[in-house]
Amino acid sequence: MAEFKDKNILILGGLGFIGSNLAHELLNKCSKITILDPIDISLNSNPANIEEIKDLIELIKGDIRNFSQIKDVVKDKDIIFNCAGQTSHPRSMRDPLEDIDINCKGTINVLEAVRRYNDKARILFIGSTTQAGKSLFTPIDERHPEFPRDIYSANKSVSEKYNLIYNYVYGLKTTVLRASNNFGPRASIHSSDVGFVNYFIGLALQNKDLTIYGDGKQKRTVTYIKDLIESILLAVNSNQTIGDTYFAVGDIRYSVKQIAEIIVNIFGSGKIKYIPWPEDRKRMEIGDSEISNNRIKNILDWEPRYDLSLGLIETKNYYKDKLDKYIR
Repeated sequence: MAEFKDKNILILGGLGFIGSNLAHELLNKCSKITILDPIDISLNSNPANIEEIKDLIELIKGDIRNFSQIKDVVKDKDIIFNCAGQTSHPRSMRDPLEDIDINCKGTINVLEAVRRYNDKARILFIGSTTQAGKSLFTPIDERHPEFPRDIYSANKSVSEKYNLIYNYVYGLKTTVLRASNNFGPRASIHSSDVGFVNYFIGLALQNKDLTIYGDGKQKRTVTYIKDLIESILLAVNSNQTIGDTYFAVGDIRYSVKQIAEIIVNIFGSGKIKYIPWPEDRKRMEIGDSEISNNRIKNILDWEPRYDLSLGLIETKNYYKDKLDKYIR
């Protein structure tokens, strides 16, 4: 993608899972990359994610909640990838005010800074398929109503709308991609708070029990991180995606039980344990979540290249000599 060659790129939340993988991929295409990140372990910032490339990028310790800092860092950027945020569903319920502060106020800070100081910049915002809530029809597509079941998902929905409003009203070049159960290298694999697939991977790597709530028959759409990154780069290079939202997800749906079984089989360690639903998790549960990616495929001529097994093999190879940097 020669379009990135001479671009000045900003990745917000670049020490996190998606942001760091984006940085690694973009270094193959350009050399002017700045990461702004709070470097906060509680928000899953992990300096190990950029250890191999830290001398090739600029890293600024900062927070999207700080408008004066954001306005300075966006001024000379051509493309801004907003991967920053509080990403835990349970944490958002424990501390909803923090989630609002980061995911809503932080998003407005970014948009308002761009509007005032660099309104020609291209912005791509990472949303979540959980914004839709419980399926009213299957598969879910971009027309599905949004009835989120937790504060994180609700605030992601709101912050998505901020991005679209700033396009409608001010003409900012914003695009939203909603991601779903991403897994792969550089993820947070230490806690169930931040995505069950990556947590299962962490448990298997430690030869621990993979705990499934209930019978695990509910279906999920999973996406390998390399497929998501490819969709992000295609979307930010397309004028057709400006001012719109797309589901950027994989092709295949698996039950939670199947996901656990495949992980145990490929990693050759860990075992599955079934436990009753914790009451708080049961209330947030949405049942089957099968997402359609037809729209983004048609617009961008994009195809996911990884199924769960192929992605897990690459993931296993990544973590095998780095586990101490990811398990706390």
